[in-house]
Parts: sequence; structure tokens; C-alpha cells
Amino acid sequence: MKNMNGIAKYSAMLGLLVLGGIVQAADQAPVAAVRPQLQILPAEHFSAAASTQILAAVRAGKRIVAVGDHGVVLLSDDDGKTYRQARSVPVSSTLTGVSFADANTGWAVGHWGAILKTTDGGESWVLQRNDSKVDQPLFSVYFKNAQEGWAVGLWSLMLHTTDGGANWSTVTLPPPPGQKKADRNLYAIFADAKGSLFVACEQGRMMRSTDGGNAWTYVETGYAGSFWTGVALQDGVLLVGGLRGTIYRSADGGDSWQASKTIFKSSVTDIVQLADKSTVAIGLDGVTLRSVDDGVTFTGMQRADRKGLTAAIATPAGKALFSTDGPTSE
Repeated sequence: MKNMNGIAKYSAMLGLLVLGGIVQAADQAPVAAVRPQLQILPAEHFSAAASTQILAAVRAGKRIVAVGDHGVVLLSDDDGKTYRQARSVPVSSTLTGVSFADANTGWAVGHWGAILKTTDGGESWVLQRNDSKVDQPLFSVYFKNAQEGWAVGLWSLMLHTTDGGANWSTVTLPPPPGQKKADRNLYAIFADAKGSLFVACEQGRMMRSTDGGNAWTYVETGYAGSFWTGVALQDGVLLVGGLRGTIYRSADGGDSWQASKTIFKSSVTDIVQLADKSTVAIGLDGVTLRSVDDGVTFTGMQRADRKGLTAAIATPAGKALFSTDGPTSE
């Protein structure tokens, strides 16, 4: 597997990871290189920022905040019609996840274990954590309020804070049943309205905590591949998606799971519930899926340009989409 044009790339939500010494194919154990201490450089402002690969997006009040390659953070105050680059970002490494507790206070995570915080709606960010000797990337972050949050990533890395990110502690996770150590990649963390926490993992597994993150257990879905994304719908239904167009559904808080009916095999990178209560899943190869029955079945379409879709946000008029080439039209 070769580095394309010598440029470090992070493929849409981890189907293929090639970044400075890490080479990871989906469902294979990653190999990471320990490197000398690297100088941390801030993200540059450049005219093509809006064409940069975006890997995650979130609402910060009425604003859309999207993060991606080269430490790029894009902001939109008109529901995705136009975007501008954040004023100040302290890292130029890939950012893979973002979460906001309110309109002003948010966090972004990414490679080299970076955790960034903003208190002005994403305009400027400060570095709270990084480890530039071992690139153990963080893939996802979730804050339930302005003080308590979790970040998850490579090799069962889970971090927890109760002081807004001023201090982060490592959560020791149990090994999966029948195994000796916890070494699964944790791709997406999310919560339902009851406060239960869920993490989409490799090998068809979910992790779940029903006590506010104190104890974690594994849940088998019946699938053998990786899940890259997950969401709790307004009525409590859980949906997770990942490799080969796979979407699984739980209507009982994660106790049991059933495969949703889909018509494409392109890997799912994000799932979002829209204002009209319908559910949209997006994926690689330009695929968009839609469900009007809480994820039991999905219909779909494929873009003519086959552009890889990476993130989606609900808007009053529908949805804003992001891709390997930045924000994109439907």
C-alpha cells in the first residue's frame, strides 16, 4: 500500500488509514511507529481550505463547525451555503471528530492524540492534549455538558474529563469476552436521551455504558465488520453504520440488533436525523440513503461523480453534506 503522491491521507472515516507511519486497512490491526518529538505547527490559512477533506461536522448553536485534513476548521453561519476558515487552530494534523456542549464551547480531536478546545464557537482553538511521539489518533469526541466528556480512538484508547478538558484521564477498558486485552479501535462515541453512552467499534461490536461512563460492557450485534458511525434517534432507536453499506438497528437500548435493509454496498460514514424525522445515511462512492421508518429500511441514490461523502448535518431546509473535497451540494 503506497502513500499517494507522498501526501499523508486519512480516508473517509477510517476505511483506509495511511498517515506518517500508520498503515491500517479496515478490520486489520494497525501498525504505528514511535517517532522523535515533532514540532507542533498551527494550521495554515489558504485559499483552497474549503476544498479540504472534511471528516466530521456538528452544530454549535446555529453555526456549523466542520473539521478535517491539515487542521482545517470550517465555519458556516448560513446553514452551509458559505464557509470560512477558523481564525486560529494550533495544529496542522488531521482532525477527525468534533463536539459542542453549547453554542460557544466545543472540542475537536485528531491525530497525534490531539484535543483542542474553543470557547468562541470555533473561531479560535487552544491545544489541551497531544502526544507527538506515538501517533495514537483519536477518532471521536462527545461532551454531555461543558465539563464532562469522552474521546476515543486507536487501540481502545478512551479518555475522560470532568473539568472541561483541563485534565484528561485514561479509561481502562475491559478486554472483549474471551480475549486477554482491550485493543479494539473505537471509531465513534455517542449518547441517547437517557444518558447511556455507546461506542461503535471493530468486528461488529458496540461498547455501552448505562451508568455515566463508570462501567463499560461489550454488545455483539451479529455483524463481523467495523462500524464507523452511530446515532440515537429522537425516539431512542439506535443506528450504527460502517463497512460495505452495513447499517444495524436497535430499538431496545442496544440489547438486541437487527440489520437494516439497504440497497448499496458502499461503506457508511455518517448517519443523521433530519428536521422532518426522516433519517439519512451517507457513504463512500457518492451514496445517500434515506429511511422514513426509523432505520428499518433505506432507499438510496448514487451521485454521478461518485464523490466520497464523509459527514452530514441537518438544516432547516434539509441537510448539509461534506466530502473528500470539502462541503458539497446534494
